[in-house]
Amino acid sequence: MTPPPFFDEPAEKGRPVVRLKPKAEARAIRHGFPWVYADELVTDRRTQGLAPGALAVLEDGERRPLGLVTVNTKSKIIARMLDRDPQAVIDQSWFEERLRRALALRTRLFDAAFYRLIHAEADGLPGVVIDRFGDAAVIQPNAAWAEAHLDALVAALQRVTGVRQVVKNGTGRARGLEGLVEETTLLAGQIDAPIAVPMNGATYLADVMGGQKTGLFYDQRPNHAFAARLARGARVLDVFSHVGGFALAALAGGAASALAVDASAAALHLAGQGAMASGFADRFTTRQGDAFEVLEALGAEGAQFDLVICDPPAFAPAKPALEAGLRAYERIARLAAPLVAPGGYLVLCSCSHAADLGSFRNASARGIGRGGRRGQIIHTGFAGPDHPILPQLAESGYLKSLVFHLDG
Repeated sequence: MTPPPFFDEPAEKGRPVVRLKPKAEARAIRHGFPWVYADELVTDRRTQGLAPGALAVLEDGERRPLGLVTVNTKSKIIARMLDRDPQAVIDQSWFEERLRRALALRTRLFDAAFYRLIHAEADGLPGVVIDRFGDAAVIQPNAAWAEAHLDALVAALQRVTGVRQVVKNGTGRARGLEGLVEETTLLAGQIDAPIAVPMNGATYLADVMGGQKTGLFYDQRPNHAFAARLARGARVLDVFSHVGGFALAALAGGAASALAVDASAAALHLAGQGAMASGFADRFTTRQGDAFEVLEALGAEGAQFDLVICDPPAFAPAKPALEAGLRAYERIARLAAPLVAPGGYLVLCSCSHAADLGSFRNASARGIGRGGRRGQIIHTGFAGPDHPILPQLAESGYLKSLVFHLDG
């Protein structure tokens, strides 16, 4: 994890310089857009020779400095802005300053230390995600520069927050795009069991060492809460439930029953443990299987629920997958809509970067119509405030949640 010697050298000692092509638009960079794409940068032999994650001074086509960037010629995002000061030194103190700013926001928002602490570019650490679970934290270093500076980042994280256990979750599509290997490892402390997370009146169990992503999805917290408002006395179906997601929040809101569906037996086991820890075990059941197949089977059985939630993984993680992804969202809506009892509610979610709100909404409405139902949208939700959006970067606002009130 020790960076190459030139990574932290002050500018006066001679940092590499990379330059935008003459016709590349520097205005967006000056106004806060944090990325440079491969076709916008001059990639001469010297630039091609930079190690993935190397630091360099970015200049515009007229050789005026724009700031300090990290460069990875293996990635389509060839440069990421780290600091507007081209002479900035990326060391532990630099990380501490950004972590303190992020921590101040979260401690104002939340009473307990369970939240997303760092949301990548929106918190000034490109490609880095950090979720906090009380005295533990999970880091996803999804960019080569973060991997190279991981020692300094971990030291800063422990000093600023006081966390004792730190996990590196090095899995996922983003690391592959950066040319990084996949691995999950414990960097500090000891973790022997899933961590109990209090949220929306329920207790969730997060497997931070072996679970999906960091072990829990904090981004849906406000959408869980809204769905819980509709759940009193309701029969609830939570599809793509993971470790209990919407189901446990609905039970905390007074649901009569909740059925959680997921392909992962391990996730459903944790959901069951969460239901037991929350005192909901007598109202909670699970069904393992492919979500599409389970929805079809429930339809064939004539099952009915007052509140149905579908929170699938990203069907359209990138533009090439958009058309197929929208068809999948439409199919989910078509299969789920008939399961909603007359006058009930259907919650449809998308975490796809490539599918904007309008496209997702249209696909969902088409699917509901094809399912023989009509309804009105009563709420549109997004990620919680611990997942801030960088205004210049639409990709940082990926989560959409639509709540439909269906006809009788």
